[in-house]
Amino acid sequence: MPVQVAGAERAFSKAAEKALEINLNSKWYGTLAEIGAGQEVARWFFQVGGAAGTIAKSVSAYDMTISDSMYGAAKRYVTRERVEAMLDYEFLQCNLTLRTQRGDRTAFFAFADTLTTKAFNRDNECHGWLGVKMQPNPRAEPSRVLVHIRMLDKSAQLQQEAVGVLGVNLIHAALVHAGNPTAIISSLLDDLSRARIEVDLIDLNGPLYSGFDNRVAALRLVQKGLCDAALFDPSGGLQIPQETLYKKNVLLVRGRFRPFTLLHNDMLLGAASQFFCGPNAPGGSASVDMSAVTDSSDQCVFREDTLVLLEMTTRDMMEGGDLLDWTSDSGIQEAAFIQRIEALSTMGYSVLLSNYRRYFKLAAYLSTFTKESIVIALGLPSLVELFKEKHYGDLDGGILEGFGRLLKFDLKLYVYPTLDDRTGELITANNAKVEPSVQKLYDYILERGTIHGITEYNHELLLHSDVSKRVTESIRCGTDDWESLVPSFVRDQIKSLNLLGYRGPHSKLERAHTKLLERGASLRGAGSNGNGASGANGVARGAQLGEPAKAA
Repeated sequence: MPVQVAGAERAFSKAAEKALEINLNSKWYGTLAEIGAGQEVARWFFQVGGAAGTIAKSVSAYDMTISDSMYGAAKRYVTRERVEAMLDYEFLQCNLTLRTQRGDRTAFFAFADTLTTKAFNRDNECHGWLGVKMQPNPRAEPSRVLVHIRMLDKSAQLQQEAVGVLGVNLIHAALVHAGNPTAIISSLLDDLSRARIEVDLIDLNGPLYSGFDNRVAALRLVQKGLCDAALFDPSGGLQIPQETLYKKNVLLVRGRFRPFTLLHNDMLLGAASQFFCGPNAPGGSASVDMSAVTDSSDQCVFREDTLVLLEMTTRDMMEGGDLLDWTSDSGIQEAAFIQRIEALSTMGYSVLLSNYRRYFKLAAYLSTFTKESIVIALGLPSLVELFKEKHYGDLDGGILEGFGRLLKFDLKLYVYPTLDDRTGELITANNAKVEPSVQKLYDYILERGTIHGITEYNHELLLHSDVSKRVTESIRCGTDDWESLVPSFVRDQIKSLNLLGYRGPHSKLERAHTKLLERGASLRGAGSNGNGASGANGVARGAQLGEPAKAA
């Protein structure tokens, strides 16, 4: 039944209906604790009517001393630890107090949020944590759903309004769609737009989600557009970007990493040798054996102040490609995605999963959380592709607008060289040729210092051209050539998990037989008469290669 609400709330009809649905269901009963944006979530339940059937207590402990007396002392109040303490306290109090009276017929829950909204006359980062701890059924063990959000509205009032709706969505999703992560994620922004709220982390924990991997939830957030990127630490855990990137320099390599090869590794080492401070730099550490160069501030950066990121994008999947080995025509292969994250995390790097195709958008994202130096390392073919005008047709200013946005963030591109396929000549950032119409633009950006050639590289790797392609082709053909082109732990993972079509060791005779069969199939195709039946020559060749002859 549609809910009749007055005033501005008419724009949030789904929120009103969800709040009333919960109020009218006698199964659920719990508490709501809110810090930082008023009691905007509780207001919905009181406004639609029937709240006495749902809310045991509503509280806002704004005074720090009062808050600490309830939830324990804290150094910071808008943190995951704080919202977890709030949930545990409120759920325990509700359950212990009421379980004798109504525990046999009631599934208890607690909702909590702790938020930093827009401050008066200050351009602060507006974000917060929200969570629900709930029993799926009376007397059952509780499970928990946590989310971290960024509030993007320009005023505190609008942010409070958006948080109220999101809180209702979260409570409804956790109670009604308990145990269904996809449904929970899909309903979080009902009645809201991505321009108002970004959900960049979700954590589902407890008996209801014992078999669920939260890395898949992060993938779903990016895929469904609730956020633009998800950040994983080297252990595979999901991180909050503003905490992980704060005051950090960033060295990033973009790629599909299908798989991560020695060329990717060499590209990272080459970029690092020109980005990090070496032992002879002022204040440099003797434990760092990389030479120092200057950044835009004429100062080198230190490894301990730098986050090294491997970034891959969902854009290939979203734009119809099938270039990622964790996607297919039917969508995401979740197990393969987890394998990819684990493969990259094993090397000790953080991993960024984004939906960015353009470099200036990636730069804008990183610059939101850090004002320090940002370097993206890439191969020269990728740099040349970056200067093709066809990629900027949707921008009013075309390629000039695209690079104008890129230069705004003082991003540096460190470019790994390549060899000319025809002449064998070494092509670097300094002698690269792009489309004639934009060559002067390239030359200007090079002279400006945005583009730097990587000067330390392994010449032997350049001889293999596209190393990732060589690896996948070698694996598909059953040869072992690929093993010398990837780090040992990547090799071991491919073999143990049969990734990229790996089929295990083959004898030389088996490989020769496979090639003969492939050649026979090719010859049969060449002998087709155009009506789908093989011609006599094709059948004869197939028979000679060990395949049974079939009548034409």
